[in-house]
Amino acid sequence: MSNFDFHIDATDPASDARAGRYQTDHGEVSTPVFMPVGTLGSVKSLSHEDLRDSARAQIVLGNTYHLYLRPGLEVMHTAGGLHKFTLWDGPMLTDSGGYQVFSLSNQRKIKEEGVIFSSHIDGSKHSFTPERTIEIQRQIGADLIMVLDECTPFPCDYAYAKKSIRLTDRWMKRCFARFESTKDLYGHEQVLLPIVQGSTYDDLRRDSAKMVVDQDAKLNAIGGLSVGEPEDIMYDMTAVVTDILPKSKPRYLMGVGTPWNLLHCVARGVDMFDCVLPSRNARHGLLYTWNGTMNMKNAKWKNDHSAVDPLSSSPLSRDHSKAYLRHLIHCGEQLGARIATLHNICFFQDLMRMARQKILDGEYDQWYRSMDAQLRQRL
Repeated sequence: MSNFDFHIDATDPASDARAGRYQTDHGEVSTPVFMPVGTLGSVKSLSHEDLRDSARAQIVLGNTYHLYLRPGLEVMHTAGGLHKFTLWDGPMLTDSGGYQVFSLSNQRKIKEEGVIFSSHIDGSKHSFTPERTIEIQRQIGADLIMVLDECTPFPCDYAYAKKSIRLTDRWMKRCFARFESTKDLYGHEQVLLPIVQGSTYDDLRRDSAKMVVDQDAKLNAIGGLSVGEPEDIMYDMTAVVTDILPKSKPRYLMGVGTPWNLLHCVARGVDMFDCVLPSRNARHGLLYTWNGTMNMKNAKWKNDHSAVDPLSSSPLSRDHSKAYLRHLIHCGEQLGARIATLHNICFFQDLMRMARQKILDGEYDQWYRSMDAQLRQRL
């Protein structure tokens, strides 16, 4: 396959789920796929060996906003890009930093030119224009990079959401113009993804999706969901968009979500996901398993010396006990965060591999519906 061309291996007969593959210069990605979030160039508490050998992660995500501030572009450029700086040799994606900037609601101003914001670290002033975010992501060097968009909050006034998708469209076109006038810096091909916005309004989502289709990009993204709206609305908006985005190209749903969210959205034709949820919740002692979620801070685990999860693909979860993990988390020991984080990252990878297999077997729709209640249980 040529880089980023999407080959669909199978489609589910009873849903819009599909199993596919695309190639990058750093390796092949099989879908559906979940991308662990390595905000600052690492998934917190995990080594690349953990990600490669235990979780068998295919692709990881870095955050442009955070990497721009620390370690900064000069460091990454002199290192030869983020791949060489971090020694991750697989595919990478970076977001544009837009979501982080827009979350700084009291520290940024949105203008036609772009966004002016204050660093959360030292208060220094910075500006992200569409052109600048492309230049920054060229220097970071991820395989997949994102346009600058405005992520509207929930709830969002219709008039504002309509104004916002027009701004996002203008920014998107500026991003593509700068991308096409610049070159890859590190000897591997990069591809730029446009992003659908539109809050929770069907017509705005359709309008934004059509704007994205007009860019004829090799992959397309869906943003502005999982920001506080009810799950059913998120699923409905996802289906509205995937009905318009080309079936011949991967769809990436940004910032989603729980295990059951992923399965529902795979059924609606989504191929790629990322979310901080598995790693962030792990640090607070919440583990995801095939039988439901476990809060390791609960007293019920205090004297439970059975394995954290004998079904886990993480050796740390098979070898250590619930009582020991509870103790480590209560004490704030770093090993506790590592055991829990690797557990959750492994589970999300296993979940996507199982979803892919069920699609290949033609059994996805029945399987994911049967898993929903099971995954939501609290153990």
